Amino acid sequence: MTSYASQYPPSIDFDPAYKKFFESFYAASDTPGAQAHDEYTKYFTEDATLIMASKKVAGRAEIKSLREAMWEKVASRAHEPVKIFPFGPNADQVMLYGTVKYGLKAGGESSKDWAARAQLVKDEDGHVKLNFYQVYLVRPPTPIRVSTCGVAADDLI
Repeated sequence: MTSYASQYPPSIDFDPAYKKFFESFYAASDTPGAQAHDEYTKYFTEDATLIMASKKVAGRAEIKSLREAMWEKVASRAHEPVKIFPFGPNADQVMLYGTVKYGLKAGGESSKDWAARAQLVKDEDGHVKLNFYQVYLVRPPTPIRVSTCGVAADDLI
């Protein structure tokens, strides 16, 4: 079983409920299937904003539609949330970074580094939810082409 535990700055107090939330959230993120799509949306407030790379959605219905689209070509995914950085003691805003590995339905695998920012809230029952979540996906680096004058071709653009 995959561990979704992350590292946190040792000198900053961070709500243990938030730590547990992220472990559960990434496990849910990696669970395929129609029922899992419904469960995934429960990690967000009713009016949450989710930005996934260049796609922005708001509300649970749109979040579910985006999640369904994200699984169309993917058979499996495995997140590793490496580090989470709270914005000060007992903060409800964090920056995160990690990796994700995809098993593709067409065969093969792919992986990406990612970073995210999140705004957490607790509902009236004390359950943690995401009110805002933005993910930045990083493509693998491309080789640099060096021209005959020693300048990287990409630097000329």
